[in-house]
Amino acid sequence: MATLLRRLAMPGCSSRRCLGVFLREMHSRTSPLNPREGPRLLAGGSLPLTAYSSTHSRCQHRKAADPPEVELHRLEGEDNGIVEVLMCRHKARNALGYVFVSQMRGLVSSLSEDSAVRVVIFRSLVPGVFCAGADLKERARMNDAMSDSFVHMLRTLMTQIASLPMPTIAAMDGAALGGGLEMALACDLRTAAHSAQMGLIETTRGLLPGAGGSQRLPRTVGMTLAKELIFTGKRVGGQKALEMGLVNRSVEQNETGDAALREALSLAREILPQAPIAVRLAKEAMDRGIEVDITSAMKIEKMCYALVIPTKDRKEGMDAFIEKRPPLYTGQ
Repeated sequence: MATLLRRLAMPGCSSRRCLGVFLREMHSRTSPLNPREGPRLLAGGSLPLTAYSSTHSRCQHRKAADPPEVELHRLEGEDNGIVEVLMCRHKARNALGYVFVSQMRGLVSSLSEDSAVRVVIFRSLVPGVFCAGADLKERARMNDAMSDSFVHMLRTLMTQIASLPMPTIAAMDGAALGGGLEMALACDLRTAAHSAQMGLIETTRGLLPGAGGSQRLPRTVGMTLAKELIFTGKRVGGQKALEMGLVNRSVEQNETGDAALREALSLAREILPQAPIAVRLAKEAMDRGIEVDITSAMKIEKMCYALVIPTKDRKEGMDAFIEKRPPLYTGQ
């Protein structure tokens, strides 16, 4: 680490270049179980997609004929910049099957490259469910090698979601179980209806969380509570989830069944007016800093801060404050 810091202090090492060097170095020293594993670009790069196993080749050939199980909805007007990821696998309660995961990976990859997107909301179009977790019927038809390959693909999806450069919100108006809760945990923020049921229930099926849940849940609610939830396979409602810090906001469900979505939109609208580059770099500083010692984390914060200084948005923020008017940020 000392050698790395000396390299960063050398003349001619620009802030952006130094930050890239620093993050690559820290990544190389990080355990493979790091929940935000893999390379990441500050301004919206995507993770390299791992090649799919040849055991899924038949699924790939017929993929074009499959109906969409995941879609994008870009909001307009005053909500321009908010994008909804719509999960719509109605027949299987948004279960994480091969087609669903493949389509989700493609959409998430495209979002990572889109600098116009300021907030992403993951939501379900299936009443009463966010995501029911693994598609156990599909999984039962896989041999061990196929199952292992698919779980790797699922884990990579969750890492892609966690690595999106803009804030992400999971709106849980219904059940989020197993891989469904792992998807929500990969998001930055979570809203839930009081009636929504959440849990990492894999131990009740003879498994353990395999798509990041065993790592992200302790980082969210603490190790002792996470162990209780995973060891018992317990499900909790929205209010209990709020008490334990699993979700940011929990609200009473409404007649239209979209109370968590409305709360997520309210939260997104609070983020939307803020300087997008500053928000992205703040996310970067927190996500990277939490995985290293405090001295290294402060170095990451310093470099992220330095990247904000030359932006037009920073000047706009200062000018707006002096002129006593709301700032108008452009992401430059």
